[in-house]
Amino acid sequence: MTVVTTVTTQGAVVPADAASVAAPAGPRLAPGVAARELELRRGEFDLAVQLGHIRTVPDPGGGHRRVTAREVARLRAAEDFPEGLRERVRTVGTAEGAELLGIAPGRFTKLARTGRVTPVRCYLNRYRAVVWLYLADELVELALREPELLSGRHPDPDRGQDWRARNWRARRIAILARQTDDQWEQAAAVASALDGGLIAELVPDPYERACFRRLRPETFRVHPDSAIAQGVVDRLVLADEPDEIDWYRLRLVEALADARDQCPAPRPIADPAGERATAGRLASSGPRPLGRSRSSAGVLERAAPCAPAPQQHAEQGASARRGAASARPGLLRRLRRGK
Repeated sequence: MTVVTTVTTQGAVVPADAASVAAPAGPRLAPGVAARELELRRGEFDLAVQLGHIRTVPDPGGGHRRVTAREVARLRAAEDFPEGLRERVRTVGTAEGAELLGIAPGRFTKLARTGRVTPVRCYLNRYRAVVWLYLADELVELALREPELLSGRHPDPDRGQDWRARNWRARRIAILARQTDDQWEQAAAVASALDGGLIAELVPDPYERACFRRLRPETFRVHPDSAIAQGVVDRLVLADEPDEIDWYRLRLVEALADARDQCPAPRPIADPAGERATAGRLASSGPRPLGRSRSSAGVLERAAPCAPAPQQHAEQGASARRGAASARPGLLRRLRRGK
């Protein structure tokens, strides 16, 4: 009898012989070249990498991560290529999502506002309103898992309740943290959800704050350039509810402790004339920018419908600090546990 071993990856089951071919080897393709080879638009390619559907390897020169020719061959060898790969990264808005589920757009919006579905992307329309995008795959999973949500009475969200931005922030930061093993980069990802005043309170060292500023992940840009529209985007990435802010404060304290354990924040390069260097002149040996370092195997797990309750935040934070002296778990594990 022949036994076929399979390897389960995020959203796919791959035969073991095909998975072995995907080991990092062969020519390393730049993202644009790999996207063309895989017949994906650049946005689809980027999302596939973030979701773990496409495996990447570091660029020896320190540039953007690359895709090996063998990984491209593995993906192209799939029976459903390229439609299957495109479908796994297909995003839909409210109207298309409602049509996919066979419900009214108003009902879909209620599902999203109450945290039943989590946005994976967003953008601003011409009226500077936030447009949320969802993974079509996740909507299908919701319909199969909880069909009762698609018919009958659905509780209206509490007045002012809207989990879309909050859940998107949690998902975004989880993706950023899982794209790197560098603890300073992971801490910078968490810090991006807090405003400068809170960061100054939690991180008194000016060189550590300078490191966070240098590693701060970019938000998406708006076109045409508009200070007002960009302000909307900048506010969107910041935690805005007290319990959410407290949760990220705890995560930042823990992430900062992990980063300090890994290595000190880079200090300014000494001035030959003996003058004091500014905190912005960081040593070249410091952490690399986000998106250029080694990626973890599982980039993204399905996001929980809601962030942990405030009581859970406090219990998790206290437990984590009690165990910090002996064996502090990594930030990646905490993000998974907190979701």
